[in-house]
Amino acid sequence: MKMDLIRKLPDPMETKEMYPVTEEISAVVERRTAELKAIFTGENDRMVLIIGPCSADDENSVLDYIARLVSVQEQVKDRVFIVPRVYTNKPRTTGEGYKGLVHQPDPTGRPDLFRGIIATRELHMRVLRETGFVCADEMLYPENYAYLDDLLGYVAVGARSVEDQQHRLTASALDCPVGMKNPTSGDLTVMMNSILAAQHSHAFIFRGWEGRSAGNPCAHAILRGYINRQGVTHPNYHYETLLHLSDLYAKWALQNPAVVIDCNHANSGKNPFEQPRILKEVLHSCRCSGAVRKLVRGFMVESYLEDGSQPVDGGVYGKSITDACLGWEKTERLIYEMAEQIPG
Repeated sequence: MKMDLIRKLPDPMETKEMYPVTEEISAVVERRTAELKAIFTGENDRMVLIIGPCSADDENSVLDYIARLVSVQEQVKDRVFIVPRVYTNKPRTTGEGYKGLVHQPDPTGRPDLFRGIIATRELHMRVLRETGFVCADEMLYPENYAYLDDLLGYVAVGARSVEDQQHRLTASALDCPVGMKNPTSGDLTVMMNSILAAQHSHAFIFRGWEGRSAGNPCAHAILRGYINRQGVTHPNYHYETLLHLSDLYAKWALQNPAVVIDCNHANSGKNPFEQPRILKEVLHSCRCSGAVRKLVRGFMVESYLEDGSQPVDGGVYGKSITDACLGWEKTERLIYEMAEQIPG
């Protein structure tokens, strides 16, 4: 291969030995993940809110943001189950730009994958230890999941990864809910195939081992909008699409039919200030149809301390350096309004 091998990185087991979880952290992960599973199996009628920065670019501001969610969660705990987004990998369409904490622990510095692996594990551990939240991350690189598999409560497979065989097979081995996004083309059949694959057992190679997965009954859909052949974004959170998805689930006879609505990306045209309207429209659809209410299990919202976004070297504390986000004041108001509007 035409590739310079810079250094041998520690494998997941070695990394966990260097940065082990405590019994207290393990207990939080187990308890919160069990609550999440109960929502996706329909045993609990709360809604999930996966919320936080587009990318976890700065440890201090991310922890500041998540700490603010603690008191809000307490106020809405009977209606809303909050899962902070701590996305440490950032997919890049062209391969250029900031690729996330795992690549660049210092967003303005050079890539350092060793420091990045340590930084992602330390950040997730700090969130668990200091706030009691179990978090969500995107599985951009399936082979890297094992570095965090004892810390995460929710995993998303992105629109560009959902057609990939290794992502689907790895998702089938996860012991937490995993959301499979519709692809950028919007083809729901692709998404349904990915859920079908993730819910079944498979034999495959993972990090040098031959293994067999158990299948993941909590694999489910995420609707994030799509882009047509002319490059125009289109939403797919409307009432008719949700009814159609409900019918697809019945036709495919999949376990635990469920969908999470991604309120940003192509659903909002990457306008973060549309997210509250989208969330409330979907809640209205839930009030109009029992089938839709049963199907919709939650939302994804991109949110940070400050509205909007900035360049990587912008220097504004708590402002996204990737996709634009909803600021804290609007976020707090949205969470309370969501709790009030969830149909019983």
